[in-house]
Amino acid sequence: MRNIVLQVALSLDGFIEGPGGEYDWCFTDQDYGMKDFLKRIDTLFVGRKTFEMMGGKGFGKKKQYVFSNTLETLKKSAGETEIVKGDIGEQVRKIKMMEGKDIWLFGGASLTASLMNEGLVDELALAVHPILLGSGKPLFHGIKGRVKTKLIDVKTYSSGLAMLNYRVL
Repeated sequence: MRNIVLQVALSLDGFIEGPGGEYDWCFTDQDYGMKDFLKRIDTLFVGRKTFEMMGGKGFGKKKQYVFSNTLETLKKSAGETEIVKGDIGEQVRKIKMMEGKDIWLFGGASLTASLMNEGLVDELALAVHPILLGSGKPLFHGIKGRVKTKLIDVKTYSSGLAMLNYRVL
């Protein structure tokens, strides 16, 4: 079975966007392990807002599932793209059972909360940036109950960024 990996940048105080929706605080000065991460996935899960923010662009030829109950059609993107509507739990379970590499839960926050609450996220790869935003969009808003994890890896970088990898138990 494929794993769903939430890989996301967040501030030290847990925000994925600043108060104005900005993410200009995210480091882009080095790879931070992205090349290796992209080799282990062949599929992305994105919410409608994230998909539209990306301008419909994907990551090469990787398959994208866009989660939306309002979108009817999608702009052409680099890879294969499909809309997921309705009961996402059942559909995501089917996708996890398909042949392939791991799945990147790319964003956004409401899709993350939905999949976390369904117990469908297997791993958290958190790129913690050394900045306090004070306010903005929290990563784990809407999580129902406690989620236990186990630390599986930590990498630190000269910029102060720490990549924390957890297995969801």
